[in-house]
Amino acid sequence: MLLSLFIHFSTPSRCLPIKTCKRCCQYSTGRNIHKVDTPVLLKNALPLTFNRSGGHGGKQKYIRLNSSQKRCFSSECDEVCHHHEHGEVRVRFAPSPTGFLHLGGLRTALYNYIYAKKYGGSFILRMEDTDQSRLVPGAAESIEDMLEWAGIPPDESPRGGGQYGPYLQSQRLSLYSQAADSLVQTGKAYHCFCSQQRLELLKREALRSGQTPRYDNRCRHLRPDQVEEKLDQKVPHVIRFRLESGVEPFNDLVFGWNRHEVAQVEGDPVVMKADGFPTYHLANVVDDHLMKVSHVLRGSEWLISTSKHLLLYRALGWKPPVFGHLPLLLNRDGSKLSKRQGDIYIQSFQRSGALPEALLDITTHCGSGFNSNRVGRKMEELIAEFNPSKITTHSALLDLDKLAEFNKIHLQQRIDDAVQRDWLVRDLQGRIQEVYGTQVQDQDVLQPDYITRVLHLRKGHISSVSDLVSSEYSYLWVRPSFSDQQMAALSSETQHIATLVIRLMEGLKGGEELTVDQLSVELKTLAKKTSNTKYRDVMKIIRLALSGLQVGERLTLSGLQVEEKLALSGLQVGERLALSGVQVGERLALSGLQQGPSVAEMMVSLGPSEITHRFNRVLQQLSRQH
Repeated sequence: MLLSLFIHFSTPSRCLPIKTCKRCCQYSTGRNIHKVDTPVLLKNALPLTFNRSGGHGGKQKYIRLNSSQKRCFSSECDEVCHHHEHGEVRVRFAPSPTGFLHLGGLRTALYNYIYAKKYGGSFILRMEDTDQSRLVPGAAESIEDMLEWAGIPPDESPRGGGQYGPYLQSQRLSLYSQAADSLVQTGKAYHCFCSQQRLELLKREALRSGQTPRYDNRCRHLRPDQVEEKLDQKVPHVIRFRLESGVEPFNDLVFGWNRHEVAQVEGDPVVMKADGFPTYHLANVVDDHLMKVSHVLRGSEWLISTSKHLLLYRALGWKPPVFGHLPLLLNRDGSKLSKRQGDIYIQSFQRSGALPEALLDITTHCGSGFNSNRVGRKMEELIAEFNPSKITTHSALLDLDKLAEFNKIHLQQRIDDAVQRDWLVRDLQGRIQEVYGTQVQDQDVLQPDYITRVLHLRKGHISSVSDLVSSEYSYLWVRPSFSDQQMAALSSETQHIATLVIRLMEGLKGGEELTVDQLSVELKTLAKKTSNTKYRDVMKIIRLALSGLQVGERLTLSGLQVEEKLALSGLQVGERLALSGVQVGERLALSGLQQGPSVAEMMVSLGPSEITHRFNRVLQQLSRQH
């Protein structure tokens, strides 16, 4: 990004306009490109020294910042800060297992993973489980499961281990204690004995006077003998870090030069709690240092805390990593993604039939950081097109209504890929058994060959494999039952029509692939061979024989009516079904309630052999009647 700047000399008339990149500190006077040292921010000015010829060394002047921002003129900027001086790029995703993985967390993990693979580095998963009171059982394991399902497996993790483990913070308490003790010994931190009652009183007083609550640093001023006395008396205490003024600016990969004088607006923060567990501020600094993390890519909500973390690095005598803060992921209307929305959790998308590559594609498509922005990108393409210098500071607006489109494209790609198709077949087999259970009387419909053919035939018509276990496709897996009265009510020529259909199928068994257009023509010809049955009624008879449904009927599936909440792969009617486009409050679409597949489409999906089998059953049932 470029900042339009002016070098101010002794008089306004001698101002020299230049452009400088806030990422790489290069500036141009129009003819030449120069490199300056890391600037020091003083309000809205950058101090640089120039002589009248434009070089360094003269009287110090200030470059005043203008708000206009453009791309850097230097091609070298794209690689600035992406290679750590110690060698290997190491990034981490450090969620708290106080809940399950959601879209915002998946996006952060994805950018870290892509960054590591782009620059030949390592992707670390670390669980920040220091808030023991809020831990959710099974969440840590589920987070790692979902990362692997999504195709972004960590190189080092609690499950997989690694050189710098353990990767659960609750198993690293001695490391944090050592760091906290070191800070106390060097005077950078102190013991605080203030009670919870006193802290609550400070908070209420601040709010009553319209101020932001902050600790008043009272225990910072205790004498050593007072501290020793309270420690000897076993008075409960925490350890607070002594904030100092004079924070140095840092060059964020996304937001550029930043600095926050935290000591002016905050009280000294707690770094070690009374229960012996560290707070986030100390734990993440210690872990990032000991795990040799080179780049920290995290949400922009942590941008304001980074100056505090840099003070901790300086107090501990450690070199900090490079920071990059990713813009927020918001709903399409700009509202915050809420964890209370059940459909933002990755497990929910997995159950509903969303493909992992579709989720990765839509979360990167709505954001920035890539050389192109097109639908249908796979992981290797995302890595190849990743360009950190193109990550903008604007929030990414996620439109989940478009997920069906993304999923349909990636589903077609999977169906066309033999290895990926096998995964789809296994997934669909499980869904069929889950939804229909004992209703599947013929196990042939679970055979890979049959399911593979269905996938090929419905490719481009469905957005997810879960569509294929909805009621409108139930005929694919459950051979229908119907009464003689239902058939008789439609036509007296039902037996003749069934025979015509069987003959039609026998004529098409020679290996010729059925098409909807071909069958539509053949069915019209077939209807003309009846004496007194209209084409519309012929189609009703065929539909009834194939699916057990007539147009307009309501399907009862496992005893559940349309108006009830029908559980399909873990999703209920009242939920927002992102993949099918059904919004909150709408009824789940069942056959007969909205437009389903045509008779020709049903016949193409089933194939000649299965159609012949079903119409032979019709003939057998009618013959028993007579």
